[in-house]
Amino acid sequence: MTALHCPECSFANSEGASYCQKCGAYIGDPGEQQRESTATYRIDQESGELIPVEIDELVDAEGAALVIRSGGGRVGESFALEGERLGVGRGPENEIFLDDITVSRNHALFVRRGNAWFIDDLGSLNGSYVNRQRVDSQELEDGDELQIGKFKLTFFSR
Repeated sequence: MTALHCPECSFANSEGASYCQKCGAYIGDPGEQQRESTATYRIDQESGELIPVEIDELVDAEGAALVIRSGGGRVGESFALEGERLGVGRGPENEIFLDDITVSRNHALFVRRGNAWFIDDLGSLNGSYVNRQRVDSQELEDGDELQIGKFKLTFFSR
């Protein structure tokens, strides 16, 4: 039996697997066309219920958004980037609350500068990553993959 190694985490998966059994990354035939799809939602602040969200509508209305792609059992949760600054961290006072020990209490800031969004790391222990590169401050572009602690997020903008 031949093992298929995941291109993301190198886990040895059983033959015939299309997705990694460890991280969920696509590992099927590289000749096949891959269609990535994640159902997105937000949490209603009053009721705590999940509200389905179309990411295109969220980005059109707000200009930019983040979607959790992996980590913490919150895959698909989305956050509209509104205003000028949004804090992200393990502290509940943050607009983007990521409750995990791998995330610093005040991990990073999303800051609007002109028409662009930036991520500014706030000296977090584990760092902030954009497209697998550790950054102190980085302008974000549509489709960028961010990592904050164990959470992987995708940045969407128009």
